[in-house]
Amino acid sequence: MLNKYARVAIARVMTPLARLLVRAGISPDIVTLLGTLGVCAGALGFFPRGELFWGTIVITCFVFSDVVDGTMARLSGRSSVWGAWLDSSTDRAGDAAIFGGIAVWGAHGGHDDWVAGLALYGLVAGSLVSYVKARAEGLGMRANVGIMERSDRLVTILVAAGLDGLGVPYVLAIALWAVAIGATLTVVQRTILVRSQAIALPGADAERAV
Repeated sequence: MLNKYARVAIARVMTPLARLLVRAGISPDIVTLLGTLGVCAGALGFFPRGELFWGTIVITCFVFSDVVDGTMARLSGRSSVWGAWLDSSTDRAGDAAIFGGIAVWGAHGGHDDWVAGLALYGLVAGSLVSYVKARAEGLGMRANVGIMERSDRLVTILVAAGLDGLGVPYVLAIALWAVAIGATLTVVQRTILVRSQAIALPGADAERAV
């Protein structure tokens, strides 16, 4: 949802920076990798120690590289299958670091098993959301539906982590529940869509008969 409405607006804001980096001869792939390293460093360096606010600030500084590198690729005419693959793959690494860092904090410093468990579930469910879509597209179908895509999950969890770091009670647990439920429903929505397309494919009746 946020991915649909906010990405275009963010891209417009980031276009001057992207244009400057292109003129400097910097590769979009470098921005992708540096952005991912920054997100991972912020998540794994701060979250496990309970410094949720500062971890969120560091992550936010790097997370928009996901928009900058795509804009750079378009401006420079260097959009490629490799770049798309690298972008998607590094996104998974960043997500794992964010939810993994929160899980470690919940299990140790935060002494909250619910937070740890929900963070792990959010990590797995979020990965499944992406996999279901990628697998469907690999089979020639689409699965671009869902109430909670990656952008929604990131905004929800980062805002909540920042507020928790400022002392707002229960907000992180509520956000983790929202991500868990939203990601699960998104997987269900995508599964139903893929199922309907698979049934309509030529030869589907014969395969079911066998």
